[in-house]
Amino acid sequence: MSLVRRHSLLPGALLSALLLATPLVAAAQQDTPRNRLDVQARAELQVVPDEATLSARLWERTPAIAQREEAKADPEALAEARKRLEERAATLIQTLEDAGLERDAISAGSLRVQPEILQGQRKEESEPTPLVRTRLERPFQIEIRDLDDLPMMLDALTEAGVNALDGVTYDLSDREQATDEALTKALEKARHKAELMARTLNVTLGPVINVSENQAPVFQPRMMAMSADAVQESAGGANAEYRPGTITLDAMVNVSWEIESEQ
Repeated sequence: MSLVRRHSLLPGALLSALLLATPLVAAAQQDTPRNRLDVQARAELQVVPDEATLSARLWERTPAIAQREEAKADPEALAEARKRLEERAATLIQTLEDAGLERDAISAGSLRVQPEILQGQRKEESEPTPLVRTRLERPFQIEIRDLDDLPMMLDALTEAGVNALDGVTYDLSDREQATDEALTKALEKARHKAELMARTLNVTLGPVINVSENQAPVFQPRMMAMSADAVQESAGGANAEYRPGTITLDAMVNVSWEIESEQ
């Protein structure tokens, strides 16, 4: 008997649930405007960098020896190469400081050790014996907070005898302000488009009912390749110029307005 009673109550319970849900569905349908204006806008912002990072490398090599299975790197040769490298690194840092750069703006990377294979000289009819040597390398990054100091710092690097200048990375000291400006510009463009469409269609815009960021502003530092030879040729030249150019930020938004009905 209890099973029969339970089953007999199910239709009534389902009916009550449907009756309770019906007003909620109707309210949700009333909250969603039938007439709306959807706008997508994209804005592009050009910004001029105000700081830069120079990347350079110093290296020293051990003497080349014949490559054989039993051949091993000479510990004394490695120690001597490392000593020369550290002395040059200290001279580089001192040269940059003498040029007016703060010590905390100079970042020295970890020591890198790697073998280099060379082609040996051919002797009569025999095949040339490969040679091997070890290169010890230290990378450096120099932060320049005033772009007017860039030519002077490049001259200092040349004076210190860097082996490789990997280039300049231009950046902004305040990225957040730039991304906010790009987003604001996209929203203003969306409103302009909505107002233009409303005037053209002779309708009245109501409140904003939905807004979303379709593409967040992405800031990509601008990199410029630069060879140490080119810098050395222009070092001390009065006409040497290093233009940072501009960095582009894109922002995209979707905004929806309610279209007010005429009374």
